[in-house]
Amino acid sequence: MLDYAAFPDQRQDLIRQRLQTQGRVVCAELAVELQVSEHTIRRDLQELSKAGICKKVYGGAVLQLATAGSFTERKEQDLAKKSLLAQRCVQLLKPGTCVFIDTGTTNLELAKALPPALNLTVVTNSPEIAVAASKQPHCDVIMLGGLVQRSTGGCVSGPAISQLNGIIFDQAFIGGCAMSPEMGLTGFDYADCEFKKAVIAQSNQVVVALTANKIPGVARYIVAASQQIDVLVVETDLSKALHQAFRAENIEILTV
Repeated sequence: MLDYAAFPDQRQDLIRQRLQTQGRVVCAELAVELQVSEHTIRRDLQELSKAGICKKVYGGAVLQLATAGSFTERKEQDLAKKSLLAQRCVQLLKPGTCVFIDTGTTNLELAKALPPALNLTVVTNSPEIAVAASKQPHCDVIMLGGLVQRSTGGCVSGPAISQLNGIIFDQAFIGGCAMSPEMGLTGFDYADCEFKKAVIAQSNQVVVALTANKIPGVARYIVAASQQIDVLVVETDLSKALHQAFRAENIEILTV
């Protein structure tokens, strides 16, 4: 059996593999398993953090995810999973309410799945979501304007943010690149993340639907702490430990 205390490179390789398979690691657990001190594990995580592998958090670390490509590229990925998440989100909608549907490929599937009989006002910063929602006969659509980012597929500049100030949302369906209990919801584009923050400030309930490959993980910029998210819609293969960690942050977990 390999003596991990004597071989730091092999020890860090194991931690790297554990991050890639599980998304997060806990210092105390690794210290016991590898028979080294927690201080040693924290040093290892510091090195892995410098290499861009993870983000150190209290008691451990979370996997640093890579960017997933442009909105156009992401539209064709994991469509079946996104459709299931969208159908679960539809069940949260209430007649006569005003909701914000954030740009994002899962949220695009939500807009496509809106029931024809549902009386709803949809506000969005995504042209594609606006088109999809406007096909429903009882759905009023408000499109926030400005420059459309190719990377996110939405308008996130000053004009769009200023339009938000006059609207209070019953619900906001917010997209994201990664989420973990410790770091909350995060993204890769600064302007997009700042726009999402402005939406959340105007919303009575915040709903986030994410495919399993985004959880747990961390991107570059913080959108919202876990406590700011009211409902998290996820796939059933999320681990029991993650379920418990999110519930400890007072997030309602809905699975598909």
